[in-house]
Amino acid sequence: MDPAIVIFGFGIGAMVGMTGMGGGTLMTPLLILLFGVKPVTAIGTDIFYAAVTKTVGGWRHLRMRTVNMGLALWMAAGSVPASIAGVWAISILQSKIGEERLDSIVYALLGGTLLMVGIITLARALILSKLVEERDDFELKRRHKVAAVAIGATTGFVIGITSAGSGTVIAILLIAVFRLTPRKVVGTDVFHAAILLWAAGIAHWVGGNVDFVLAGNILLGSVPGVIVGAHFAARAPTGFLRTALGVVLVASGIVTVQKGDPVVWPIAAAVAGIGLGLLIWFPRWWNTRRAEREAEEEEGPPHDRSGDLAPETIG
Repeated sequence: MDPAIVIFGFGIGAMVGMTGMGGGTLMTPLLILLFGVKPVTAIGTDIFYAAVTKTVGGWRHLRMRTVNMGLALWMAAGSVPASIAGVWAISILQSKIGEERLDSIVYALLGGTLLMVGIITLARALILSKLVEERDDFELKRRHKVAAVAIGATTGFVIGITSAGSGTVIAILLIAVFRLTPRKVVGTDVFHAAILLWAAGIAHWVGGNVDFVLAGNILLGSVPGVIVGAHFAARAPTGFLRTALGVVLVASGIVTVQKGDPVVWPIAAAVAGIGLGLLIWFPRWWNTRRAEREAEEEEGPPHDRSGDLAPETIG
């Protein structure tokens, strides 16, 4: 047993239970930078341990009735196959370009993703929390289902490759796109992540990328940590935690990209930023346009006081 890994596991588990974020985005760089684990093994082990951790957290949040089950399942419909595709992409790259070159690319992908996720986490803590009007529940319509599948597919592929973002990115999108309250964001996020990470974790297991001894050490700390974190989810100052997490993610990203391909990481950061920006902006733009059309239909054609059509509409 490695006490340092157990302690780190408890701290990260508590953060996941309280905020729904911080698992893969923190544990993977810690395993690589502090404990010297190979990048692909760190990613596979991280995803596998996180699957167990978030299953415990998801069960706890389900009992607390903080899970939007329909939304979680529709996101999983996109994220599960996409995460397996991400793991498959890693195995193909490893056979094509070799382990050393793959490590450099994975460092770059992970670092670029960490940087972008950190920046968006800070934006969520400092900006989105004040601008977005939140709601505890809503009727799940076709457009919500389509958006959920798209979010799941996009983030699932990135998570399968880098393990980063299963909590952070999806939590941001649950607020920006679906405007859920923090309690429902955390519960839905953790429950969905459990489904997603089991799919990716099994795929990494089959690919030989999981160190079970290492995963066991992490779980000794993370399982009790996530239970404690979920208990205090409604009481903890999540705004402070999100801000601190964003700073840590950006710092981790800066350190990680220095070990990666200098050409790949800016591309990874740009793609992640553009993709997440579109996922956040498009549903809001679509909802605004739909509201404008509905308002125009309700008003009908303009009339003058006598009830006749105004002159400018004739002809």
